[in-house]
Amino acid sequence: MKPFTLAEIAAACGGTYVGSEAMKSAVITSVERDSRQIKDGSLFLAIPGERADGHDFIEKCYAAGAVCAVCERAPQHAEKPYILVPSTLQAVKEIAKAYREKFDIPVIGVSGSVGKTSTKEMLYAVLSQKFKTHKTQGNLNNELGVPLTLLSMPEDAEAAVIEMGISGFGEMTRLAEMAQPTICVLTIIGCCHLENLGDRDGVLKAKTEMFTHARDGADYILNGDDDKLCTVTEVRGKAPIFFGLDKRNRYYAENIENNGEGGVRCTLCFDGERLDVTIPAIGSYMVTNALAAVAAGRLLGLNREQLKRGVEAYQTVGSRAHVVNTDSLRIIDDCYNANPTSVKASLETLKNFGGRRVAILGDMKELGQNELALHYDTGVCAKDLDIDCVLSVGPLAKELAKGADGAWFADIAALCQALPDLLQKGDTVLVKASHSMHFENIVAFLKEMNIQ
Repeated sequence: MKPFTLAEIAAACGGTYVGSEAMKSAVITSVERDSRQIKDGSLFLAIPGERADGHDFIEKCYAAGAVCAVCERAPQHAEKPYILVPSTLQAVKEIAKAYREKFDIPVIGVSGSVGKTSTKEMLYAVLSQKFKTHKTQGNLNNELGVPLTLLSMPEDAEAAVIEMGISGFGEMTRLAEMAQPTICVLTIIGCCHLENLGDRDGVLKAKTEMFTHARDGADYILNGDDDKLCTVTEVRGKAPIFFGLDKRNRYYAENIENNGEGGVRCTLCFDGERLDVTIPAIGSYMVTNALAAVAAGRLLGLNREQLKRGVEAYQTVGSRAHVVNTDSLRIIDDCYNANPTSVKASLETLKNFGGRRVAILGDMKELGQNELALHYDTGVCAKDLDIDCVLSVGPLAKELAKGADGAWFADIAALCQALPDLLQKGDTVLVKASHSMHFENIVAFLKEMNIQ
């Protein structure tokens, strides 16, 4: 970390410092919320949780090397300093904002209803060709994850890519206040979190809150193929940079050829230049993610060779369009999350594979009052794409099965019991649903199947 003293931290969050005067100048080495991750010099965040209360672990953290704790109530046996605050969650946001302000580097904020993580990873792959780049790890993209991401920036970071996820109004404002992006990237305005945001216009309004707290002089890279984002003509006196497959965008693509596991070949076109690349991914939607990353890379001075090398260095993460080949099946593990837009994109990816194509789909949560119609329409999309077999799980997905003329199962156990009779050797099987459906259990079952 850059030098960050206990005095600075207390001032940043308005907390009450309790401890020796000499220790105020102590410099922390990391910020941790998990007592198991404490190292010498760590600052421990005592956060009350559903399963455990961080306050119960303060003394353990002191013993493991923590120099200070940020807490909502005083430890019973405080042998080391602590900073008392009304809310540890609020305090960590203020601390992260202060730490972010120690850096004068490009910070790219990434959001959208679909493709946040894959675009973040593509941006990281590209920018890493020129800069020592810091990025969001895992799914740390919310009001706790973003500050933890910022607070883990190493002293020598030269650029950062920060994923920013929201589910309601005001959240993006709070994330952007911390991250203060110098480049804002928005992927797609889709049907997600409609319970809180109402409709896609609400999603647009919530996502573009990012612009308000971007750094002065920030740039804005938006998907011009999106019917909502393309209406943004000016942001704080600047014209956005548009990317997409349509040639009207400044950054667009031609000659797209999806070769399944062989990657996606295409020509990226911008400002009179053409760049031939092979994206190591299975989904054609990765072309737009590559365009966004190339746009950001060019803003930051990367040359053609660096841009091409970066796009071709992309790696998928976690359960996001991750292909697993077994002796019996090809599994597309895309079960991290789902909404109608992302499911349709995944179905289009499945369509690119040869042989019999099977989609195992589940409930998509937080879609609001039109949730049943949205599930039905997703099923119709699968039917229109001629997916050979559609299997759905969950109460909402019953409508998806109707739209697809597919089979429905009440729960994962019922599905898994039926799978040996439904699947054939050589099938390509897409697995996708909202994260809370725990479809990773289906992926695990498929990996163990032995179909003769």
